[in-house]
Amino acid sequence: GKQSWNFPGKLFSMEVLASSSLSPIFAKHNKINPNFSIQVKLWVSQPPKILKASNFRHARNRTNANSGLVFVCSRYLCLVERNDHRRFSGKVMMKSSVNFRKNVSVALVRLVSVLLVSSISVVTTDSPSWGLSEENLLFLEAWRTIDRAYIDKTFNGQSWFRYRETALRNEPMNTREETYMAIKKMIATLDDPFTRFLEPGKFQSLRSGTQGAVTGVGLSIGYPAASDGPPAGLVVISAAPGGPANRAGVSPGDVILGIDNTSTETLTIYDAAQMLQGPEGSTVELAIRSGPETRFLSLTRERVSVNPVKSRLCEIPGSGSNSPKIGYIKLTTFNQNASGAVKEAIETLRGNNVNAFVLDLRDNSGGSFPEGIEIAKFWLGKGVIVYICDSRGVRDIYDTDGSNAIATSEPLAVLVNKGTASASEILAGALKDNKRALVYGEPTYGKGKIQSVFQLSDGSGLAVTVARYETPAHTDIDKVGVTPDHPLPKSFPKDEEAFCWCLKDPTAACYLNQGLLFSR
Repeated sequence: GKQSWNFPGKLFSMEVLASSSLSPIFAKHNKINPNFSIQVKLWVSQPPKILKASNFRHARNRTNANSGLVFVCSRYLCLVERNDHRRFSGKVMMKSSVNFRKNVSVALVRLVSVLLVSSISVVTTDSPSWGLSEENLLFLEAWRTIDRAYIDKTFNGQSWFRYRETALRNEPMNTREETYMAIKKMIATLDDPFTRFLEPGKFQSLRSGTQGAVTGVGLSIGYPAASDGPPAGLVVISAAPGGPANRAGVSPGDVILGIDNTSTETLTIYDAAQMLQGPEGSTVELAIRSGPETRFLSLTRERVSVNPVKSRLCEIPGSGSNSPKIGYIKLTTFNQNASGAVKEAIETLRGNNVNAFVLDLRDNSGGSFPEGIEIAKFWLGKGVIVYICDSRGVRDIYDTDGSNAIATSEPLAVLVNKGTASASEILAGALKDNKRALVYGEPTYGKGKIQSVFQLSDGSGLAVTVARYETPAHTDIDKVGVTPDHPLPKSFPKDEEAFCWCLKDPTAACYLNQGLLFSR
Protein backbone atom coordinates (compact mmCIF):
# COMPACT_ATOMS: atom_id res chain seq x y z
CA GLY A 1 0.00 0.00 0.00
CA LYS A 2 1.02 3.67 -0.09
CA GLN A 3 3.11 4.75 2.90
CA SER A 4 4.13 8.21 4.19
CA TRP A 5 7.69 9.34 4.83
CA ASN A 6 8.76 12.56 6.58
CA PHE A 7 11.81 14.32 5.16
CA PRO A 8 12.76 17.91 6.21
CA GLY A 9 10.06 20.24 4.92
CA LYS A 10 8.47 17.61 2.66
CA LEU A 11 6.03 14.73 3.05
CA PHE A 12 6.59 11.97 0.54
CA SER A 13 4.66 8.76 0.01
CA MET A 14 5.80 5.31 -1.01
CA GLU A 15 3.97 2.57 -2.89
CA VAL A 16 4.69 -1.11 -2.25
CA LEU A 17 4.10 -2.98 -5.52
CA ALA A 18 4.63 -6.60 -4.50
CA SER A 19 6.26 -8.93 -2.03
CA SER A 20 8.08 -12.16 -2.69
CA SER A 21 10.84 -14.18 -1.10
CA LEU A 22 13.38 -11.72 -2.48
CA SER A 23 11.24 -8.57 -2.35
CA PRO A 24 11.86 -5.75 0.14
CA ILE A 25 10.98 -6.42 3.76
CA PHE A 26 8.94 -3.67 5.38
CA ALA A 27 8.51 -3.40 9.13
CA LYS A 28 6.31 -1.32 11.37
CA HIS A 29 8.49 1.29 13.08
CA ASN A 30 7.55 0.42 16.63
CA LYS A 31 8.23 -3.29 16.03
CA ILE A 32 11.66 -3.05 14.45
CA ASN A 33 14.27 -4.93 16.41
CA PRO A 34 16.31 -2.40 18.44
CA ASN A 35 19.46 -4.08 17.17
CA PHE A 36 18.63 -3.06 13.59
CA SER A 37 20.13 0.11 12.16
CA ILE A 38 19.18 2.10 9.12
CA GLN A 39 21.19 2.83 6.01
CA VAL A 40 20.35 4.73 2.87
CA LYS A 41 21.54 3.71 -0.57
CA LEU A 42 21.24 6.47 -3.18
CA TRP A 43 20.60 5.76 -6.84
CA VAL A 44 20.19 9.08 -8.59
CA SER A 45 22.54 9.95 -11.43
CA GLN A 46 25.66 8.90 -9.59
CA PRO A 47 27.16 5.55 -8.55
CA PRO A 48 25.42 3.89 -5.57
CA LYS A 49 26.79 4.72 -2.16
CA ILE A 50 25.76 3.85 1.37
CA LEU A 51 25.51 6.43 4.12
CA LYS A 52 26.50 5.49 7.64
CA ALA A 53 23.81 4.52 10.06
CA SER A 54 25.04 7.22 12.44
CA ASN A 55 23.57 9.84 10.09
CA PHE A 56 20.06 8.77 11.01
CA ARG A 57 18.06 8.42 14.18
CA HIS A 58 15.02 6.19 14.36
CA ALA A 59 11.83 7.77 15.74
CA ARG A 60 11.30 5.40 18.64
CA ASN A 61 14.10 2.89 18.82
CA ARG A 62 17.77 3.27 19.51
CA THR A 63 19.64 1.66 16.66
CA ASN A 64 22.83 -0.30 16.55
CA ALA A 65 25.68 0.57 14.20
CA ASN A 66 25.46 -2.88 12.63
CA SER A 67 23.26 -2.57 9.56
CA GLY A 68 19.97 -4.40 9.51
CA LEU A 69 17.69 -2.44 7.21
CA VAL A 70 18.66 -0.81 3.93
CA PHE A 71 16.73 2.02 2.26
CA VAL A 72 17.32 1.64 -1.49
CA CYS A 73 16.32 4.83 -3.27
CA SER A 74 16.25 5.64 -6.96
CA ARG A 75 14.94 8.80 -8.52
CA TYR A 76 11.39 7.56 -8.25
CA LEU A 77 11.58 4.54 -5.97
CA CYS A 78 12.63 3.75 -2.40
CA LEU A 79 12.78 0.19 -1.10
CA VAL A 80 13.58 -1.11 2.37
CA GLU A 81 15.50 -4.36 2.65
CA ARG A 82 17.20 -6.61 5.13
CA ASN A 83 20.83 -6.08 4.17
CA ASP A 84 22.10 -9.16 5.96
CA HIS A 85 19.37 -11.58 4.94
CA ARG A 86 17.72 -10.73 1.62
CA ARG A 87 16.54 -14.27 1.08
CA PHE A 88 14.39 -14.15 4.22
CA SER A 89 10.70 -14.36 3.27
CA GLY A 90 9.15 -10.89 3.29
CA LYS A 91 5.89 -11.59 5.01
CA VAL A 92 5.78 -8.68 7.51
CA MET A 93 4.55 -5.64 5.60
CA MET A 94 4.67 -2.06 6.87
CA LYS A 95 1.25 -0.78 7.87
CA SER A 96 2.18 2.61 9.34
CA SER A 97 4.61 5.40 8.55
CA VAL A 98 8.24 5.60 9.61
CA ASN A 99 9.27 9.14 10.47
CA PHE A 100 12.71 10.62 10.50
CA ARG A 101 12.71 13.65 12.75
CA LYS A 102 16.08 15.34 12.40
CA ASN A 103 19.76 15.18 11.51
CA VAL A 104 19.19 14.13 7.91
CA SER A 105 22.46 13.89 6.03
CA VAL A 106 23.62 16.23 3.31
CA ALA A 107 23.38 13.39 0.79
CA LEU A 108 19.70 12.89 1.55
CA VAL A 109 19.08 16.61 1.11
CA ARG A 110 20.71 16.30 -2.30
CA LEU A 111 18.28 13.50 -3.11
CA VAL A 112 15.30 15.62 -2.08
CA SER A 113 16.54 18.51 -4.19
CA VAL A 114 16.36 16.51 -7.40
CA LEU A 115 12.84 15.21 -6.83
CA LEU A 116 10.43 16.92 -9.20
CA VAL A 117 7.31 15.35 -7.79
CA SER A 118 5.92 15.18 -4.27
CA SER A 119 5.73 11.42 -4.01
CA ILE A 120 8.35 8.73 -4.14
CA SER A 121 6.45 6.09 -6.06
CA VAL A 122 6.74 4.15 -9.29
CA VAL A 123 5.75 6.46 -12.15
CA THR A 124 6.38 6.58 -15.87
CA THR A 125 7.82 9.61 -17.66
CA ASP A 126 9.33 10.16 -21.07
CA SER A 127 12.84 9.34 -19.91
CA PRO A 128 13.06 8.56 -16.21
CA SER A 129 16.26 7.01 -14.95
CA TRP A 130 14.30 4.38 -13.02
CA GLY A 131 10.64 4.82 -13.88
CA LEU A 132 9.09 1.41 -14.54
CA SER A 133 7.34 1.08 -17.88
CA GLU A 134 4.70 -1.49 -18.82
CA GLU A 135 7.47 -3.58 -20.42
CA ASN A 136 9.55 -3.40 -17.22
CA LEU A 137 6.57 -4.59 -15.20
CA LEU A 138 6.06 -7.59 -17.48
CA PHE A 139 9.73 -8.48 -17.06
CA LEU A 140 9.38 -8.16 -13.27
CA GLU A 141 6.29 -10.38 -13.36
CA ALA A 142 8.32 -13.10 -15.06
CA TRP A 143 11.20 -12.58 -12.63
CA ARG A 144 8.90 -12.89 -9.59
CA THR A 145 7.25 -16.03 -10.98
CA ILE A 146 10.61 -17.78 -11.30
CA ASP A 147 11.75 -16.37 -7.95
CA ARG A 148 8.82 -17.97 -6.15
CA ALA A 149 8.50 -21.26 -8.01
CA TYR A 150 11.91 -22.37 -9.29
CA ILE A 151 13.34 -25.49 -7.69
CA ASP A 152 16.96 -24.30 -7.47
CA LYS A 153 17.05 -21.51 -4.91
CA THR A 154 20.66 -20.73 -5.84
CA PHE A 155 19.40 -19.92 -9.34
CA ASN A 156 22.34 -21.72 -10.92
CA GLY A 157 24.80 -20.10 -8.51
CA GLN A 158 23.90 -16.45 -9.12
CA SER A 159 22.29 -13.61 -7.21
CA TRP A 160 18.77 -13.56 -8.62
CA PHE A 161 18.09 -10.17 -7.02
CA ARG A 162 21.23 -8.65 -8.54
CA TYR A 163 20.33 -10.05 -11.96
CA ARG A 164 16.97 -8.28 -11.78
CA GLU A 165 18.57 -4.93 -10.98
CA THR A 166 21.22 -5.31 -13.69
CA ALA A 167 18.67 -6.32 -16.32
CA LEU A 168 16.39 -3.38 -15.54
CA ARG A 169 19.33 -1.02 -15.96
CA ASN A 170 20.96 -2.56 -19.01
CA GLU A 171 18.50 -4.63 -21.05
CA PRO A 172 16.47 -2.77 -23.71
CA MET A 173 12.74 -3.18 -23.03
CA ASN A 174 11.13 -0.60 -25.27
CA THR A 175 8.97 -3.04 -27.24
CA ARG A 176 7.20 -6.29 -26.38
CA GLU A 177 9.65 -8.21 -28.55
CA GLU A 178 12.61 -6.73 -26.65
CA THR A 179 10.95 -7.62 -23.35
CA TYR A 180 10.43 -11.21 -24.50
CA MET A 181 14.11 -11.36 -25.46
CA ALA A 182 15.10 -10.03 -22.03
CA ILE A 183 12.96 -12.70 -20.33
CA LYS A 184 14.48 -15.45 -22.50
CA LYS A 185 17.98 -14.16 -21.73
CA MET A 186 17.18 -14.23 -18.01
CA ILE A 187 15.89 -17.81 -18.23
CA ALA A 188 19.00 -18.88 -20.16
CA THR A 189 21.16 -18.04 -17.13
CA LEU A 190 19.45 -20.91 -15.25
CA ASP A 191 20.88 -23.45 -17.72
CA ASP A 192 17.65 -25.47 -17.53
CA PRO A 193 16.24 -26.61 -20.90
CA PHE A 194 12.80 -27.26 -19.41
CA THR A 195 12.28 -23.83 -17.88
CA ARG A 196 11.24 -21.77 -20.86
CA PHE A 197 9.26 -18.77 -22.02
CA LEU A 198 6.10 -19.27 -24.08
CA GLU A 199 4.79 -16.56 -26.39
CA PRO A 200 0.98 -16.16 -26.22
CA GLY A 201 0.38 -18.51 -29.18
CA LYS A 202 2.63 -21.24 -27.81
CA PHE A 203 1.13 -20.87 -24.34
CA GLN A 204 -2.37 -21.43 -25.72
CA SER A 205 -1.16 -24.42 -27.76
CA LEU A 206 0.44 -26.02 -24.71
CA ARG A 207 -2.65 -25.48 -22.60
CA SER A 208 -4.98 -26.88 -25.24
CA GLY A 209 -2.67 -29.87 -25.74
CA THR A 210 -3.12 -30.99 -22.14
CA GLN A 211 -6.88 -30.54 -22.49
CA GLY A 212 -7.32 -33.13 -25.22
CA ALA A 213 -6.80 -31.06 -28.36
CA VAL A 214 -3.60 -29.84 -29.98
CA THR A 215 -3.17 -26.88 -32.29
CA GLY A 216 -0.82 -28.48 -34.77
CA VAL A 217 -0.77 -30.74 -37.82
CA GLY A 218 -1.96 -34.00 -36.22
CA LEU A 219 1.25 -36.03 -36.18
CA SER A 220 2.49 -38.52 -33.61
CA ILE A 221 6.25 -38.91 -34.04
CA GLY A 222 9.01 -41.14 -32.70
CA TYR A 223 12.63 -42.12 -33.11
CA PRO A 224 13.67 -44.46 -35.94
CA ALA A 225 14.38 -48.05 -34.93
CA ALA A 226 18.04 -49.00 -34.76
CA SER A 227 17.45 -51.55 -37.52
CA ASP A 228 16.54 -48.69 -39.87
CA GLY A 229 20.19 -47.63 -40.12
CA PRO A 230 21.73 -44.35 -38.94
CA PRO A 231 19.10 -41.90 -37.68
CA ALA A 232 18.14 -39.55 -40.48
CA GLY A 233 15.20 -37.83 -38.84
CA LEU A 234 12.07 -38.60 -36.87
CA VAL A 235 9.54 -41.23 -37.87
CA VAL A 236 5.79 -40.63 -38.22
CA ILE A 237 4.00 -43.05 -35.89
CA SER A 238 0.52 -41.96 -36.90
CA ALA A 239 -1.35 -39.10 -38.58
CA ALA A 240 -4.65 -38.05 -37.02
CA PRO A 241 -7.52 -38.87 -39.41
CA GLY A 242 -8.70 -35.70 -41.13
CA GLY A 243 -5.82 -33.65 -39.73
CA PRO A 244 -3.61 -31.36 -41.86
CA ALA A 245 -0.81 -33.93 -42.23
CA ASN A 246 -3.23 -36.75 -43.05
CA ARG A 247 -4.93 -34.67 -45.74
CA ALA A 248 -1.52 -33.89 -47.25
CA GLY A 249 -0.79 -37.61 -47.61
CA VAL A 250 1.62 -38.08 -44.71
CA SER A 251 1.56 -41.74 -43.61
CA PRO A 252 2.96 -43.85 -40.77
CA GLY A 253 6.57 -44.76 -41.50
CA ASP A 254 7.34 -41.50 -43.32
CA VAL A 255 10.45 -39.71 -42.05
CA ILE A 256 10.43 -36.03 -41.06
CA LEU A 257 13.78 -34.63 -42.21
CA GLY A 258 13.22 -31.00 -41.25
CA ILE A 259 10.84 -28.63 -39.49
CA ASP A 260 10.95 -24.97 -40.50
CA ASN A 261 14.40 -25.42 -42.06
CA THR A 262 15.76 -27.09 -38.90
CA SER A 263 17.15 -30.59 -39.38
CA THR A 264 15.46 -33.14 -37.15
CA GLU A 265 18.72 -35.08 -36.78
CA THR A 266 19.67 -32.69 -33.97
CA LEU A 267 16.19 -32.42 -32.42
CA THR A 268 14.84 -34.44 -29.54
CA ILE A 269 11.31 -35.75 -29.91
CA TYR A 270 10.34 -33.27 -27.20
CA ASP A 271 11.70 -30.28 -29.16
CA ALA A 272 10.16 -31.48 -32.43
CA ALA A 273 6.72 -31.83 -30.86
CA GLN A 274 6.96 -28.24 -29.62
CA MET A 275 7.93 -27.00 -33.09
CA LEU A 276 5.00 -28.76 -34.73
CA GLN A 277 2.56 -26.98 -32.44
CA GLY A 278 1.74 -23.29 -32.68
CA PRO A 279 -1.06 -20.74 -33.04
CA GLU A 280 -4.12 -21.84 -34.96
CA GLY A 281 -3.88 -20.66 -38.57
CA SER A 282 -0.09 -20.39 -38.58
CA THR A 283 2.00 -22.50 -40.97
CA VAL A 284 4.85 -24.94 -40.52
CA GLU A 285 7.23 -26.12 -43.23
CA LEU A 286 8.07 -29.84 -43.29
CA ALA A 287 10.55 -31.89 -45.29
CA ILE A 288 9.09 -35.41 -45.51
CA ARG A 289 10.69 -38.53 -46.97
CA SER A 290 8.21 -41.14 -48.19
CA GLY A 291 10.21 -44.10 -49.47
CA PRO A 292 12.73 -42.77 -52.00
CA GLU A 293 10.81 -39.51 -52.50
CA THR A 294 11.36 -36.32 -50.49
CA ARG A 295 8.51 -33.81 -50.34
CA PHE A 296 8.33 -30.29 -48.97
CA LEU A 297 4.99 -29.43 -47.38
CA SER A 298 3.55 -26.21 -46.00
CA LEU A 299 0.84 -27.17 -43.51
CA THR A 300 -1.57 -24.88 -41.69
CA ARG A 301 -1.98 -25.63 -38.00
CA GLU A 302 -5.46 -26.27 -36.67
CA ARG A 303 -7.09 -27.74 -33.60
CA VAL A 304 -6.81 -31.51 -33.79
CA SER A 305 -8.58 -33.76 -31.32
CA VAL A 306 -6.20 -36.32 -29.90
CA ASN A 307 -7.28 -39.77 -28.77
CA PRO A 308 -4.36 -40.79 -26.56
CA VAL A 309 -5.10 -44.53 -26.51
CA LYS A 310 -5.21 -47.36 -29.03
CA SER A 311 -5.97 -50.88 -27.86
CA ARG A 312 -6.27 -54.33 -29.36
CA LEU A 313 -7.13 -57.85 -28.23
CA CYS A 314 -4.47 -60.20 -29.60
CA GLU A 315 -5.11 -63.94 -29.64
CA ILE A 316 -2.13 -66.27 -29.69
CA PRO A 317 -2.55 -69.56 -31.60
CA GLY A 318 -3.11 -72.40 -29.18
CA SER A 319 -5.28 -75.39 -28.53
CA GLY A 320 -9.02 -74.73 -28.57
CA SER A 321 -10.57 -72.30 -26.15
CA ASN A 322 -7.39 -72.13 -24.07
CA SER A 323 -5.60 -69.92 -26.59
CA PRO A 324 -3.85 -67.14 -24.64
CA LYS A 325 -5.10 -63.60 -25.12
CA ILE A 326 -2.99 -60.48 -24.70
CA GLY A 327 -4.46 -57.01 -24.28
CA TYR A 328 -2.29 -54.44 -26.05
CA ILE A 329 -2.66 -50.76 -25.00
CA LYS A 330 -0.65 -48.00 -26.69
CA LEU A 331 -0.65 -44.71 -24.80
CA THR A 332 0.68 -41.84 -26.94
CA THR A 333 0.29 -38.83 -24.63
CA PHE A 334 -0.97 -37.77 -21.22
CA ASN A 335 -3.75 -35.27 -21.88
CA GLN A 336 -6.83 -34.86 -19.72
CA ASN A 337 -8.54 -37.72 -21.58
CA ALA A 338 -5.74 -40.21 -20.99
CA SER A 339 -6.76 -41.83 -17.70
CA GLY A 340 -10.38 -42.24 -18.79
CA ALA A 341 -9.33 -43.78 -22.11
CA VAL A 342 -6.88 -46.18 -20.44
CA LYS A 343 -9.48 -47.23 -17.89
CA GLU A 344 -12.00 -47.93 -20.64
CA ALA A 345 -9.43 -49.97 -22.60
CA ILE A 346 -8.49 -52.05 -19.55
CA GLU A 347 -12.10 -52.81 -18.66
CA THR A 348 -12.97 -53.74 -22.26
CA LEU A 349 -9.99 -56.08 -22.56
CA ARG A 350 -10.62 -57.68 -19.17
CA GLY A 351 -14.20 -58.25 -20.28
CA ASN A 352 -12.71 -60.39 -23.05
CA ASN A 353 -10.77 -62.47 -20.50
CA VAL A 354 -7.24 -61.41 -21.40
CA ASN A 355 -4.39 -63.38 -19.84
CA ALA A 356 -1.84 -60.55 -19.85
CA PHE A 357 -1.39 -56.89 -20.76
CA VAL A 358 1.19 -55.00 -22.79
CA LEU A 359 1.36 -51.25 -22.08
CA ASP A 360 3.28 -49.50 -24.86
CA LEU A 361 4.83 -46.18 -23.75
CA ARG A 362 7.36 -45.90 -26.56
CA ASP A 363 7.71 -42.38 -27.98
CA ASN A 364 5.31 -41.01 -25.36
CA SER A 365 6.92 -37.69 -24.39
CA GLY A 366 4.64 -37.11 -21.40
CA GLY A 367 2.06 -34.47 -20.64
CA SER A 368 -0.20 -34.08 -17.62
CA PHE A 369 1.45 -35.28 -14.40
CA PRO A 370 -1.88 -35.97 -12.58
CA GLU A 371 -3.01 -38.21 -15.44
CA GLY A 372 0.14 -40.30 -15.05
CA ILE A 373 -0.60 -40.73 -11.34
CA GLU A 374 -4.19 -41.82 -12.02
CA ILE A 375 -3.14 -44.39 -14.61
CA ALA A 376 -0.58 -45.89 -12.21
CA LYS A 377 -3.38 -46.40 -9.68
CA PHE A 378 -5.26 -48.65 -12.13
CA TRP A 379 -2.44 -51.20 -12.10
CA LEU A 380 -1.23 -51.02 -8.50
CA GLY A 381 -2.51 -52.21 -5.15
CA LYS A 382 -0.97 -50.34 -2.24
CA GLY A 383 2.31 -48.57 -2.81
CA VAL A 384 4.24 -45.40 -3.54
CA ILE A 385 3.95 -44.06 -7.08
CA VAL A 386 6.49 -41.23 -6.98
CA TYR A 387 8.35 -38.95 -4.58
CA ILE A 388 8.34 -35.22 -5.32
CA CYS A 389 11.55 -33.56 -4.18
CA ASP A 390 12.90 -30.03 -4.05
CA SER A 391 16.23 -28.58 -2.95
CA ARG A 392 15.55 -29.66 0.65
CA GLY A 393 14.57 -33.27 -0.08
CA VAL A 394 11.25 -35.12 -0.29
CA ARG A 395 8.43 -32.57 -0.41
CA ASP A 396 5.47 -34.78 -1.24
CA ILE A 397 4.59 -38.43 -1.74
CA TYR A 398 2.07 -39.72 -4.25
CA ASP A 399 0.86 -43.18 -3.35
CA THR A 400 -2.20 -45.38 -3.69
CA ASP A 401 -4.26 -47.45 -1.30
CA GLY A 402 -5.56 -49.72 -4.04
CA SER A 403 -9.07 -48.28 -4.11
CA ASN A 404 -8.74 -47.29 -7.80
CA ALA A 405 -7.08 -50.52 -8.93
CA ILE A 406 -8.80 -52.45 -11.72
CA ALA A 407 -6.03 -54.70 -13.08
CA THR A 408 -3.61 -55.92 -10.42
CA SER A 409 -3.48 -59.66 -11.12
CA GLU A 410 -2.73 -60.09 -14.83
CA PRO A 411 0.93 -60.13 -15.93
CA LEU A 412 1.99 -56.77 -17.36
CA ALA A 413 4.78 -55.81 -19.74
CA VAL A 414 5.72 -52.14 -20.27
CA LEU A 415 7.48 -51.13 -23.49
CA VAL A 416 9.80 -48.08 -23.42
CA ASN A 417 12.45 -46.41 -25.56
CA LYS A 418 14.47 -43.18 -25.59
CA GLY A 419 11.32 -41.30 -26.62
CA THR A 420 9.61 -42.27 -23.35
CA ALA A 421 9.80 -39.15 -21.19
CA SER A 422 8.38 -37.25 -18.23
CA ALA A 423 4.99 -38.62 -17.07
CA SER A 424 5.68 -41.82 -19.03
CA GLU A 425 8.83 -42.37 -16.99
CA ILE A 426 6.92 -41.79 -13.75
CA LEU A 427 4.44 -44.48 -14.77
CA ALA A 428 7.10 -46.94 -15.96
CA GLY A 429 9.23 -46.37 -12.85
CA ALA A 430 6.28 -46.90 -10.51
CA LEU A 431 5.24 -50.17 -12.17
CA LYS A 432 8.81 -51.45 -12.21
CA ASP A 433 9.80 -50.54 -8.64
CA ASN A 434 6.55 -51.94 -7.22
CA LYS A 435 7.28 -55.26 -9.01
CA ARG A 436 4.03 -54.91 -10.90
CA ALA A 437 5.50 -55.07 -14.40
CA LEU A 438 8.53 -56.08 -16.40
CA VAL A 439 9.96 -53.23 -18.46
CA TYR A 440 11.24 -53.96 -21.97
CA GLY A 441 13.19 -51.77 -24.35
CA GLU A 442 15.99 -49.25 -23.92
CA PRO A 443 16.76 -46.60 -21.27
CA THR A 444 14.19 -43.83 -21.34
CA TYR A 445 14.76 -40.14 -22.03
CA GLY A 446 15.64 -39.11 -18.46
CA LYS A 447 13.39 -36.12 -17.83
CA GLY A 448 13.26 -36.22 -14.06
CA LYS A 449 12.07 -32.65 -13.55
CA ILE A 450 8.52 -31.41 -13.09
CA GLN A 451 7.31 -28.16 -14.60
CA SER A 452 4.36 -25.97 -13.76
CA VAL A 453 2.96 -23.57 -16.34
CA PHE A 454 2.20 -19.99 -15.30
CA GLN A 455 0.29 -17.44 -17.35
CA LEU A 456 1.60 -13.87 -17.47
CA SER A 457 -0.61 -10.80 -17.69
CA ASP A 458 -0.21 -10.34 -21.47
CA GLY A 459 -1.23 -13.91 -22.35
CA SER A 460 2.29 -15.29 -22.58
CA GLY A 461 3.51 -17.85 -20.08
CA LEU A 462 6.36 -19.58 -18.33
CA ALA A 463 7.05 -23.28 -17.93
CA VAL A 464 9.08 -23.42 -14.72
CA THR A 465 10.85 -26.40 -13.18
CA VAL A 466 9.33 -26.57 -9.71
CA ALA A 467 10.47 -29.99 -8.49
CA ARG A 468 12.20 -33.22 -9.40
CA TYR A 469 10.91 -36.70 -8.84
CA GLU A 470 12.31 -39.99 -7.61
CA THR A 471 10.88 -43.42 -8.32
CA PRO A 472 9.54 -45.56 -5.44
CA ALA A 473 13.06 -47.02 -5.06
CA HIS A 474 14.39 -43.45 -4.63
CA THR A 475 16.07 -43.48 -8.04
CA ASP A 476 16.73 -40.06 -9.53
CA ILE A 477 16.34 -40.69 -13.25
CA ASP A 478 17.15 -37.17 -14.47
CA LYS A 479 19.45 -37.41 -17.50
CA VAL A 480 19.69 -41.18 -16.88
CA GLY A 481 16.22 -42.59 -17.52
CA VAL A 482 14.43 -45.74 -16.38
CA THR A 483 16.56 -48.82 -17.03
CA PRO A 484 14.53 -51.67 -18.57
CA ASP A 485 14.59 -55.22 -17.23
CA HIS A 486 15.07 -56.68 -20.71
CA PRO A 487 15.97 -55.30 -24.15
CA LEU A 488 13.51 -55.41 -27.00
CA PRO A 489 14.50 -56.97 -30.32
CA LYS A 490 15.20 -54.33 -32.97
CA SER A 491 12.43 -55.72 -35.14
CA PHE A 492 9.74 -55.35 -32.47
CA PRO A 493 6.64 -53.71 -34.05
CA LYS A 494 5.43 -50.25 -33.05
CA ASP A 495 1.68 -50.42 -33.65
CA GLU A 496 -1.14 -52.59 -32.40
CA GLU A 497 -1.93 -54.38 -35.66
CA ALA A 498 1.67 -55.37 -36.33
CA PHE A 499 2.02 -56.48 -32.72
CA CYS A 500 -0.91 -58.87 -32.98
CA TRP A 501 0.39 -60.36 -36.23
CA CYS A 502 3.82 -60.72 -34.64
CA LEU A 503 2.38 -62.79 -31.79
CA LYS A 504 1.01 -65.31 -34.29
CA ASP A 505 4.42 -65.96 -35.86
CA PRO A 506 6.46 -68.51 -33.87
CA THR A 507 9.67 -67.13 -35.39
CA ALA A 508 8.96 -63.47 -34.62
CA ALA A 509 10.49 -61.37 -31.88
CA CYS A 510 7.18 -61.00 -30.03
CA TYR A 511 6.65 -64.75 -29.90
CA LEU A 512 10.08 -65.35 -28.37
CA ASN A 513 9.23 -63.08 -25.42
CA GLN A 514 5.98 -64.76 -24.41
CA GLY A 515 7.71 -66.82 -21.76
CA LEU A 516 9.07 -63.79 -19.92
CA LEU A 517 5.77 -61.95 -20.21
CA PHE A 518 3.66 -64.75 -18.73
CA SER A 519 6.19 -65.55 -16.01
CA ARG A 520 5.74 -61.94 -14.82
